[in-house]
Amino acid sequence: MLSNYYTIKQDGDYEIVIKKSSFICHLRRINNEDEAKEHIQQIKKEHWKANHNCVAYVLGDNQEIQRSSDDGEPSGTAGVPMLEVLKIKELRNVLAVVTRYFGGTKLGAGGLIRAYSSSVSEAIEHVGLVEGKLQQEMIITVDYSSHGKLEHFLSNHPEYTLCNTQFSDTVTLYIMIDEKNVQLFEEKLTNLLNAQYSSQKGRLDYFEMPINKS
Repeated sequence: MLSNYYTIKQDGDYEIVIKKSSFICHLRRINNEDEAKEHIQQIKKEHWKANHNCVAYVLGDNQEIQRSSDDGEPSGTAGVPMLEVLKIKELRNVLAVVTRYFGGTKLGAGGLIRAYSSSVSEAIEHVGLVEGKLQQEMIITVDYSSHGKLEHFLSNHPEYTLCNTQFSDTVTLYIMIDEKNVQLFEEKLTNLLNAQYSSQKGRLDYFEMPINKS
């Protein structure tokens, strides 16, 4: 399993206008090629009056599947530039369809390449990105006298995410930690609580966090 990946935060559409031509980028999260094809057909059906519906998508942990289509634009001026944006940003399982309504002014090959790549880049900026990190759920049980100390520790370590706390005769905390940091977390906890706690591993799953714009 990957230790981390990048993808779009959510599905979304974004429009830019260049020399009176409208470029609408539709971004979708996908899990397989069948989903990609369904989205493409739906968008083409919705925008059947458009001059072009150009396509690019990447699938797989390491972008093993890469597809693109110029849909009638000059070869290499639409699908490939769109695909390059997805590849450069190292995105995983993302479909981009750019719908173009021609505004009457030809852009030339260079202008088309810039327009289609900009459409995808700006749409990604608009919907936002997330980083998915492979995290291990740690289930930590302590007595009430240690609970405050542990919560204070967690509040000072944002790399550990407290997801839930259950109270009974003891206190049980459910904490998500990057898988590679589990051993270090256990060492810190042992020192903090003088080994007065019990722990067990829960689920191993990806936890997605928004990537802040710089």
